[in-house]
Amino acid sequence: MRLTRSLTALAALAFALVAALVLTTGPAQAAGPAYVALGDSYSAGNGAGNYISSSGDCHRSNSAYPALWASAHSPSSFTFAACSGAVTSDVTGSQLGGLNSSTGLVTVTIGGNDAGFSDVITTCVTGSDSTCVNRVNTAEAFVRSTLPGRLDTVYNAIHAKAPNAHVVVLGYPDIYTLNVFCIGLSATKHQKIDEAADVLDTTTASVAAAHGFTFGDVRTTFKGHELCSGDDYLHSLVISPSWESYHPTATGHSAGYLPVLNAND
Repeated sequence: MRLTRSLTALAALAFALVAALVLTTGPAQAAGPAYVALGDSYSAGNGAGNYISSSGDCHRSNSAYPALWASAHSPSSFTFAACSGAVTSDVTGSQLGGLNSSTGLVTVTIGGNDAGFSDVITTCVTGSDSTCVNRVNTAEAFVRSTLPGRLDTVYNAIHAKAPNAHVVVLGYPDIYTLNVFCIGLSATKHQKIDEAADVLDTTTASVAAAHGFTFGDVRTTFKGHELCSGDDYLHSLVISPSWESYHPTATGHSAGYLPVLNAND
């Protein structure tokens, strides 16, 4: 009898402990959707520091917007395929392996390298105003005439591989705050470089919409934080490592890109 009473008391105590644990911890949080991050250096996090050593020349960063989103939302799986220097054919050729019918979210920033944006910056930094203007005009003509077809190819491939995914296409920020005193490039160059970014974003947004994808316009969150603003979210010319030049800083990713993704995921 005493043994029975003792066992009954222990059982009651165990039940009380389990009930208390359930009440204090609550239900387990469900994992977020399977997430795949595609694109170029602006997706990979070139310029954000905190680089993932195994990513090599792709310069993927744990401070880039895809990694920040994944850390906050605990997706059921996270494939970080974006790579510095990528063009549209790199996305279709080597970045789509993580996509499947279970993929719930895809992000991509791509097109700047196809348009030769790095060469645009180099030409404008080293050349005259007229040389810069001519180079930007060439890039803009390419973006309007050729880039839409390349983006179509990328977006069709994403949809074919991940037909159930919500796709967020994030754009590029304007590089310079205009109409302020700023040592370095001329006001003409500042204006033309920003004009190129605007043409790229407008074109990308139009193609993304035609595919039913969401366009995330980061020019809004970078507004007032471009180069020459005094509160820059971007690197200017970096001597070492030079490949960080004209890319978002860690703050550019956390305060510029991530809020736009969070608003559209």
